Amino acid sequence: MEKETVLVGLSGGVDSAAAAVLLKQQGYRVIGATMLIWDPSLPVPTGPYAKNACLSPEKEDLSEIQAIAKRLDIEFFAIDCRERYRQVVLDNFRQEYSCGRTPNPCVICNSRIKFGVLPQEAQRQGIHFDKFATGHYARIVQDPATGKYLLKKGMDPARDQSYFLHRLTQEQLSKILFPLGEMTKPHIRDLARQAGLAVADKEDSQDFYCGDYNDLLNFPNRPGDIVTQDGTPVARHNGIWGYTIGKRKGLGISGFKTPMYVVRIDAHKNQVVIGPKEALYSSTLRADAVSWVSGQAPAPVFECQIKIRNLHLPAQARVTVQEDGSILAEFKEPQLSVTAGQSAVLYDGDTVLGGGVIG
Repeated sequence: MEKETVLVGLSGGVDSAAAAVLLKQQGYRVIGATMLIWDPSLPVPTGPYAKNACLSPEKEDLSEIQAIAKRLDIEFFAIDCRERYRQVVLDNFRQEYSCGRTPNPCVICNSRIKFGVLPQEAQRQGIHFDKFATGHYARIVQDPATGKYLLKKGMDPARDQSYFLHRLTQEQLSKILFPLGEMTKPHIRDLARQAGLAVADKEDSQDFYCGDYNDLLNFPNRPGDIVTQDGTPVARHNGIWGYTIGKRKGLGISGFKTPMYVVRIDAHKNQVVIGPKEALYSSTLRADAVSWVSGQAPAPVFECQIKIRNLHLPAQARVTVQEDGSILAEFKEPQLSVTAGQSAVLYDGDTVLGGGVIG
């Protein structure tokens, strides 16, 4: 019987390398592929910003990936995804910040580029494979009752990455493997060491971009007012994109008896609104561009847990699906810094139901 072939997305880090090791041990024929996304027109960061990240100059990463492929004795291909990455991820990133929202580019990249363009382009180039795999800490289980695929949290809560994967579709999930879903990071590093991989102790990626976000935005100054909640101007800003909900330092304000935070960004008025910490709490959120893992909402109204950012502790909420497909969530307890542009991801225990973009 011919072995199944798995295309593994290699990033140059220990997780994706360990995924390739595991798949080889499980008897698969493994092919490695990495997506080229770096725009050489961007300034190369130095100093404190020069750190490992998804969007960074690829010369060093490529040599590390080639070394991994050679050590594991697998074929390796570099897939050019730069044009689609710019159109789908970077253009959206700029558009969202220009509107006073704080996007999550990793969510879009995963669903549209890493699990979309990369395997599709590999197939277009004549690379034949049965499944696509990555080093994400998440699990896929097929429901025996419905036949549908369930996306579940990784077994290690400290490493779970299901938040970033909530927009994957049934078609995508049917062709994906997550070899690390049941494992912990120390186990993965040990596995890489045993395989003789130099990346076994490599530092984890820190962010999607290795430089100052202004390198990507490159917006001209657009001065406006920083105002209190009653509309009183207290300072000036050079662009609303330099502020996020919950920001406290660097506001250029003084004279307040209590600490003040960014509580709202009004793109229409070109204003940054500040207030005390209690003003950061919200009992509700609305989200649109909703994607359901199963292809549909579990019910018109249902209870679940919601993460409003990756490191947020899931909060109990009651969700109502609106006629236009958006959702309204009412939290059992008010939540801190519900931020427009971020993803609200819905869970039923360890199962991802879906998610949308906070409005």
